[in-house]
This record gives sequence, C-alpha cells and structure tokens, in this order.
Amino acid sequence: MRIVIAEDAAVVREGLVGLLRERGFDVVAAVADAPALLAAAEEHRPEAVVADVRMPPDLRDDGLRAALTLRERHPGLGVLLFSQYVETRYADRLAATGLAGFGYLLKERVVDVADFVDALRRVAAGGTALDPEVVSHLLAARPARGGLGALTARERDVLALMAEGRTNTAIAAALGVSLRAVEKHTAGIFTKLGLPRTEEGHRRVLAVLRYLGS
Repeated sequence: MRIVIAEDAAVVREGLVGLLRERGFDVVAAVADAPALLAAAEEHRPEAVVADVRMPPDLRDDGLRAALTLRERHPGLGVLLFSQYVETRYADRLAATGLAGFGYLLKERVVDVADFVDALRRVAAGGTALDPEVVSHLLAARPARGGLGALTARERDVLALMAEGRTNTAIAAALGVSLRAVEKHTAGIFTKLGLPRTEEGHRRVLAVLRYLGS
C-alpha cells in the first residue's frame, strides 16, 4: 500500500515513516509542505495520504486545503488528517466530498499505535476514521438543518461515536449508559435525520454521511 506523508515537524515525520514501514506500508514520499504534498501525490499516485493540517508555506490550513484539492482531483484517494488542530472551514468541505476514504485524528488523542495504523488501513480501503471531538466540531460549525437541530445533546454524543464506527455496545460503554438507551438514541437520530428503517444496517456512519452531504 503506497502512502505519502506530509508533516512539517521533522521528528514526527520521520517517526511516522519508520512506524508505517515497519508495519508493511510503502511510504513513497515524506514531505514537509503543502506544495510538495500535491506534487508527491500526483507523481506517486498513492492509495492514501497522511497530512497535517497546519504546515508551510503559510502555516495555517495549507495541508487541509491541499488534501481537499487532491480529493477533488482523485475522489478515490484516502485522506487521513493527523493534527493537533480541528479546522472546520475546509474540513467541512473535505468531508462533504464523501466520508468514504476520509479520516481526521487528533495527535494528542491517539494513545495506541495500533489504533492509528488500523485507522489508516480503513481510510485507504475506503472506510472512515473520525475522532468524536472532530465530529462534534464539524457538526457544530454547520447551520442546523436536515433535522440535526432537533437532536438532543446525548444524541449528538451518540452520533459522534457512531461516526467512529463503534457498535451500540461500545457506545454504551463509552457513555456509561445502557445498551437499551443507546438503541433509543440511535432510533431517535435516524428518525430526526429522515433515514429510512431499511438503511439502519449502516448506522456506524450513515447519519453523519447524510448530514455532511446535505
């Protein structure tokens, strides 16, 4: 699996290169700025890119904007944003291109290398890997529409964990509530977002997909 890494912090960049190569990934390029990310992705045509959000030349949201450009050029490209910042303006647009093959993880919240590697494999295979905090920021940044404004605070919590791909049992454990309560909140989310009962098999991400794609 070919991977391009874009990270301006040299120690972090080299650390990612090492740990991914040890786990069988083919890191075809590791760059330090957004223009180099665009060039490397066009040259090597990787299955996925791992990109920081803030990097040169402007040290603002250059990495995220480069990722958006790549997704527009190559819709099948997996993009895993790996940053200490939650940037909603362009991340919202990036997620709106489709959550298939999209991930956004916060550096300080990844405590297990295996979790990071698993997230990258999911993204490269067309899956989703979203930190619940990122989901909350994305949803809060958008105008209330498509029924989202009717969700309760607890339903928002459940929605964020659903976007991580967690089962109802795992959501119950994370929130410290019963499985029955999670099932009730999940049903409420589907109803308020207008998701037909026949689509409930995709509950891990469908509610977030429907909202961000609206």
